Amino acid sequence: MYEHLKQAWQQLTAPGQPFEVETVTVRGVPIRNYRHAPPSLREIWLSTAGHADREYLVYGGERCTYSEAHTFTASIARWMHDAGVRPGDRVAIAMRNFPEWMLAYWAVTSMGAVVVGMNAWWVAQEMAYALEDSAPTLLICDRERLQRFSEIREHFPALNVVAVRLQDEAPDWATDWTELVNAAPDMPAVSIDPDDDACIFYTSGTTGRPKGARLTHRGCVANVMNVAFINTVQPMAAALASGKPPPAPGSAPAPNALLATPLFHVTANNCVAHATTLAGGKLVHMYKWDAAEALRLIEAEAISSFTGVPMMAREILMHPDFARRDTSSLLVLGGGGAALQPDLVEKIQTRSRAARPNTGYGMTETSGIIAAVSADFFVDKPASVGPAMPTLEVKCVGPSGEDLGVNAIGELWVRGAPVIKGYLNRPDATAETITEGWLHTGDIARIDEAGFIFLVDRAKDMVLRGGENVYCAEVENALFAHDAVAECVVFAVADERLGEEVGAAVHLHPGAVLDATQLRAHCAGQLAAFKVPRHIWFLAEPLPRNASGKFLKRELRETLRVEDAQ
Repeated sequence: MYEHLKQAWQQLTAPGQPFEVETVTVRGVPIRNYRHAPPSLREIWLSTAGHADREYLVYGGERCTYSEAHTFTASIARWMHDAGVRPGDRVAIAMRNFPEWMLAYWAVTSMGAVVVGMNAWWVAQEMAYALEDSAPTLLICDRERLQRFSEIREHFPALNVVAVRLQDEAPDWATDWTELVNAAPDMPAVSIDPDDDACIFYTSGTTGRPKGARLTHRGCVANVMNVAFINTVQPMAAALASGKPPPAPGSAPAPNALLATPLFHVTANNCVAHATTLAGGKLVHMYKWDAAEALRLIEAEAISSFTGVPMMAREILMHPDFARRDTSSLLVLGGGGAALQPDLVEKIQTRSRAARPNTGYGMTETSGIIAAVSADFFVDKPASVGPAMPTLEVKCVGPSGEDLGVNAIGELWVRGAPVIKGYLNRPDATAETITEGWLHTGDIARIDEAGFIFLVDRAKDMVLRGGENVYCAEVENALFAHDAVAECVVFAVADERLGEEVGAAVHLHPGAVLDATQLRAHCAGQLAAFKVPRHIWFLAEPLPRNASGKFLKRELRETLRVEDAQ
């Protein structure tokens, strides 16, 4: 089977083929790239106009075709241009998974401006930080985010604001979205360099402050082609292994995908939305996650592809409605943002009617996937995340950056077209994370003789809660901001549903009085809800330290019992 995968891989990437790979020099570094890749996301979007009357965006009872979406995006781009937005300017988008996100996204990237993806769960303080860091020309937000922005508006007096889905009339300092979609549908003519910024997505850092990852057009295009490649090469290999003729590239029906994870992350935006759009498929938006509603939509919209965090796939399979709903259209069930546990791979394989398990492993810093695996290959190697994509070199390195070779355990480094340009306003963090084009993933892994990657551990000090990265330093900073807290450490606590939850061990100043409810309320004013500690231990004695004075976090994590937490 793996020889057939190698054969299919070589055929698809050979000279003259759609996925032909070449080496180009970008910012002084030789990287792998697709020779026939479109130069920017503008070309990706404009190429989909031919899908015309196919359904594109679905939300509740609202339906939008590709033809309508192209008219809307041209109008939005023209309005923004007339409002002074120019190529290279930044436009922040802060909203839930409404169709307006995708329309705004394609309009902004197609006119050469840069999307700043704002985490919709951020509180006003976090929102203010990202706006100060990215300095956008325009903010597009829904009603809830508009209210949060109103709390900090005095700090951004020159920022133009567009309001989406208001229940009442827009305030006098904001423009209603209807003005944008009613403008003349005249997409500005611009020239976009492949290495121009396409979007800035924020990823938390060990310093406790989010970092703005600068994703380029080259990187985003390479990623969507990587998704198309993996969706082609593994079925082709399976066909070769069975003696059947391989499916012709592009012969698969257009997917119907359910958007269940936030569009301000690369999983939903760059992997699901980009790939579905390029293929002329349908994107069905969910307001918030609910397994029963997901199953209803799978049946009603004939969903063929579902990619979420692993707990979502698990909840779909375990929900009482799973046996009652028609899920026969579902061909792909899996996720990203966290590794699928081997038992979940087996459950998808045995319990679903037609769906096969799949997963993609990647990062914001790689514009999407690094590796992916599905179907028979995933069933055969359920602990693996698959082989690296054609546009990425990978290696496991030792302490000095030396390549450790096959099956050796070390930190995974990757280099190629999808790797970000760097972090916005953070040359220090960029230099620490990228060495001569090689991105240090912070993940401990090994690579087997077939090129399949196995994740062993995470070097980064973070909690992976339901696909959301929660960096411990950020939460510790919030805890230390309370006057009663003398010492604290934050770490991951295993959780059956979400994979990991946030735990905190806290030692108070002598005489201070504080309970868990009060401390969580304090954190909620500074952090998004998913970062607030679920498990809190109040320790009477100072926290244990090593000889250099660092807290012994691992010792606390291993000795504290969940049942003793508040």
